[in-house]
Amino acid sequence: MKRNTIFLIGLFVGLVIISLLVLQKPGELSSSSASTGFMYTIDSLLIDKIEIKTTNASVVLEKRGVEWFVAQPINYKADQSNVGNIINQVKNLEIKSIVSNKPEKHVIFQVDNAGTQLFLYEKNTEKAAFILGKMGPTYTESYARKINSDEVLLIQGAQSYMFNRQVKDWRDKTIFTTQKENLRQIQYRYGDTLFALTFQDSAWFVGKEKAQQSVVDGILNSLSNLQAEDFIDHAISPKVNATIGYSGVQIRFAFDKTNNKYNVQSSNSPQWFVVDQWKANQVLKRKKEIVEKSMN
Repeated sequence: MKRNTIFLIGLFVGLVIISLLVLQKPGELSSSSASTGFMYTIDSLLIDKIEIKTTNASVVLEKRGVEWFVAQPINYKADQSNVGNIINQVKNLEIKSIVSNKPEKHVIFQVDNAGTQLFLYEKNTEKAAFILGKMGPTYTESYARKINSDEVLLIQGAQSYMFNRQVKDWRDKTIFTTQKENLRQIQYRYGDTLFALTFQDSAWFVGKEKAQQSVVDGILNSLSNLQAEDFIDHAISPKVNATIGYSGVQIRFAFDKTNNKYNVQSSNSPQWFVVDQWKANQVLKRKKEIVEKSMN
């Protein structure tokens, strides 16, 4: 092999090594190990309490019977799906490697006070306790540290946005829900104006006028699972602009000009909710918007 060829090969290898050193963030990696399996062994059905602490908020979730509730900082039914996703993620967290065991490195990986602290309990017994830090090399990986341990772990399966929700996002935002097939008559009231949207003989009508199926489909899809964006936890007395009724349930809509949103309340609960204008408009239709347009 010619001397020049050997020199070029050596130069290439050297450049590769230098590139790897440059691309690696300084001060991060101090140790490494192969995958060591799941981070915790828990029974998701037996977990009955969760504490989540971030730099901005602290939330306590408690299981009461078969349902989850937000216990702190407010007492309210929880979003069952969001809680279930958290438990399932913790159960399936996989340790890919140990990247450091030096306390001074905690700040680099944000597994110090800047991280999100999570505690899972079963009958007051701690089953998981760790700090979730910054995202790892890929979007499916993150850094974490078990409480009372100096080891920084690279874990797979943690989606940080699911752990770092605002308090309102742990609460059940359901205003009204029913099976779409159950909706067969919907009453509308706008001030003194009343009309009903009714399913008759395989078609929808407003009085004797046939309704546009595409418009009705939009109403049914939105009304069957009406969700809020936020909650109003102080006393208010808004001016109701419209009311939708179904099977004895009244849903009241009051437009708030200050934020261009609707304050919404169901007769099933004293809770007032905030709903975006576009979402409210999916169900708040005037008669002229629902009935079929004349071809004349």
